Amino acid sequence: MFVIDLSETKIFHFPYIWHITTFFIAFFKFFFAIVVVSMIGNEYSHRTLKQNLIDGLSKKEIILSKFYFILAYTTLVTLLVFIITASIGIANTPSADLYLDTIFQGTEFILAYFVKLLTFFSLCLFVGVLIKRSAFALGFLFVMFIAELILYGLFRFKWYNYETSNEIMQFFPFTTMWNLIDEPFTRMGSIHSTEEFFVTDFNVYWYEVAIAIVWLIIYITASYQILKRRDL
Repeated sequence: MFVIDLSETKIFHFPYIWHITTFFIAFFKFFFAIVVVSMIGNEYSHRTLKQNLIDGLSKKEIILSKFYFILAYTTLVTLLVFIITASIGIANTPSADLYLDTIFQGTEFILAYFVKLLTFFSLCLFVGVLIKRSAFALGFLFVMFIAELILYGLFRFKWYNYETSNEIMQFFPFTTMWNLIDEPFTRMGSIHSTEEFFVTDFNVYWYEVAIAIVWLIIYITASYQILKRRDL
């Protein structure tokens, strides 16, 4: 029987665990999105937004309250990911290698995960405000995702080469979030290899974070502008 002993691969050791955990857990953001989209959809269907206006809240305060919610939600999820990842790393890394600099090397992926999640939830807020109905809003998110994949395929295989396609697509919503945490598979393969093939840059870059933050600001601002012009 063929058995792979994951403990021997070092993928659960520091600093690799920070990269691997944040990459894979980021896929669950689509499930977390249901909470954000449903929150907005329910407020439309139950006319809670209108009641908030009657109670004296401005539309700006309503949007800010939603942003504060997703900020707190993102912080809580990121904190849980940090605790889980640190626990796995401490449990699997040899005690001889457990130094503070080793443990915290790679924690920039936690920051990237936080920005990625906050940007995505801000997109969900925007779509929820725009579409109103939860099911249609989630469907619209899915269509956006598929449309961006198709567009990347056209850029990559029909219109431009690989480098030019990536340079253009890095400014698109879902690609922006994807670029924050690169795939870890090549890195996993490089742990036990010294071949040049495995030399890849896995760093989190400030300009990628900056692009995501710009999108975040656009989503929140657009959400406010839509709500401002809409008769509740």
